[in-house]
Amino acid sequence: MRIIECSQGSDAWKKARSGVITASMFSTVRKKVGCLDERQAKFVELFRGGLGEKQAAEEAGYKAVPRSDIITRAMAGEKIGDWSDASKDYAFRLAIERISGQPLDEGFETWAMRRGHELEPEARMEHEARTGLLVEQAGFITTDDGVFGASADGLIDPNGGSEYKCFLDPARLRPILLEGDITEVRDQAQGCMWIGGRAWWHVGLYCPALSNVDKQFTMVETPRDDDFIEAMETDLLEFARFVDEYEAALRRKAA
Repeated sequence: MRIIECSQGSDAWKKARSGVITASMFSTVRKKVGCLDERQAKFVELFRGGLGEKQAAEEAGYKAVPRSDIITRAMAGEKIGDWSDASKDYAFRLAIERISGQPLDEGFETWAMRRGHELEPEARMEHEARTGLLVEQAGFITTDDGVFGASADGLIDPNGGSEYKCFLDPARLRPILLEGDITEVRDQAQGCMWIGGRAWWHVGLYCPALSNVDKQFTMVETPRDDDFIEAMETDLLEFARFVDEYEAALRRKAA
């Protein structure tokens, strides 16, 4: 990985992220539309692997052979699924940023983003105080080729790191506070471990509103999941090629 020393939210940080597929967007770019569900995909895989329709259906958990246009096309070997509108918009923005070298939104920052940056030092201090760990600020880290990156809130020697969230929405607070469920940020945390070559990551939820009951900081340790990362990397590399296509199209029109 490469480490770019900069303060999150600074002009240098905004420039470093321009045109880079960032971990905070990994979950967005991996969500496609018009795809097979898990059982449909298993049926198609078994059928294309040589089983007859009836046997493939039974092993996939169907009582009868499933019929639909999407399944028929998949059985014929056609490519199924498309990027979501959010993914397409993000890819197009990245393509423009690669050409300009500057953030397309000129570094626009929402109130929630600004609040997160302002509270991050407090979250880091809480983390260090409760664990005894020394958390090193990292700024922005990227893969060696600079295609993928992450605003790692902290790196912890020798094999860890940290991500701090300052959610306000009860729907986002409840899973973490009551169940230790960090599904919403799983792609981001695993992405940071992938880019940074780390074995574990601490996801810290900082909620000052709970300081009266000494629950202002909730930490969930998540280990590296290589199977998850392998599947994620496949999706991300496909998305990177999609961004390349947009960039090439823009450059051709400019010629």
